Amino acid sequence: MKLNILCIGDIVGKPGRRIIAERLKTLIKEQEIDCVIANAENAAGGSGLTPQIYEKLINSGVNVITLGDHTYRKRDIIPVMEKSDNIVRPVNMSDKAAGKNFAIYKTSKGPTIGVTALIGRLFMKPADCPYAAAERIIPQLQQKADIIVVDFHAEATSEKIAMGYHLDGKASVCFGTHTHVVTADEKIFPNGLAYITDIGMTGPHDSVLGRSVENVLKSFKTQMPFPYEIASRDIRMNGIIVTVDSNTKKAEKINRVCVSAESDDTSIYDSDDGRPEYLNNYF
Repeated sequence: MKLNILCIGDIVGKPGRRIIAERLKTLIKEQEIDCVIANAENAAGGSGLTPQIYEKLINSGVNVITLGDHTYRKRDIIPVMEKSDNIVRPVNMSDKAAGKNFAIYKTSKGPTIGVTALIGRLFMKPADCPYAAAERIIPQLQQKADIIVVDFHAEATSEKIAMGYHLDGKASVCFGTHTHVVTADEKIFPNGLAYITDIGMTGPHDSVLGRSVENVLKSFKTQMPFPYEIASRDIRMNGIIVTVDSNTKKAEKINRVCVSAESDDTSIYDSDDGRPEYLNNYF
C-alpha cells in the first residue's frame, strides 16, 4: 500500500504556528497525506514547546511531533512528553531524560508509521552516539511499525549525510532538521531510504533563521548580546512529501514542499527536476 508522509521543518514561533493552523489541513487534503510529522522544538517563542502549543499543533493536523536540542526549554512540556504517545525527544540523549524514544502512528489506511529522533554531535551539545542509538532503536521499531521515519536534528551536513548511508535499508525516511535552511539534495538511496539533509523552516523567512535581522546583525558585528526577536514577514512552511510502499518499506518518491502564507501558493519540487543526469544514475 502506498502512503504519503508529510514531514515539516522546524516550526518557529507564532508565525510558524499560524501557517500550520491556516494551511496544513488544506495541504493534507490536496496532497492526500496519510501522516504528518513536524519538528516543533522552536514553536514557543523560538525556543521550546508548551502544552498549549502542543495541543494547537495536534488540532491543526500534526500527527507526530519531534524535538531536538531545545526539548526542555519549556519545562511544563515534560508531563506531556511523559504521558503522550505522539511526541518524541532524541533517542541519544541520556537514558534518564524525560520523554519517549519513539511514536507509533496508525494511519487511516491501516499501516503503522514509527517515528524516532536523533541528535547530532558535531557543533552541538554533548550527546551519545547517534549511530549506536539508531542501531538500538530501529530493531524495536521494526517489531512495531510498517514504516520507519527518522528526524536527524543536527548541524553538520557531513554528519547528516553519513546518517543517510547508515540508515539506508533500515528505515524508509531520514530527514534533517535544526539548521532552518532547506537543502536541495533530496534523493532515494539504493536500498529505498528517502533522504534530505535539511527540510528547512516553517516560519518567517525574511529573517536570520527566524529571528529579526537587525539585532542579529548587531550581535555579529559588535560581539555583544541583543534580544533575538521573532521576525514576522515572508512566512512559509517548508517540508517534504515522501511516498512509501508499506509492503516493501521502500520510498518511491520524495518531493520538497514550500507553502507561502502571503501568496497562498504551494510549490511542490519534483526530486528529479533540475538534477544532473549523473546523480539520477548514481542514487
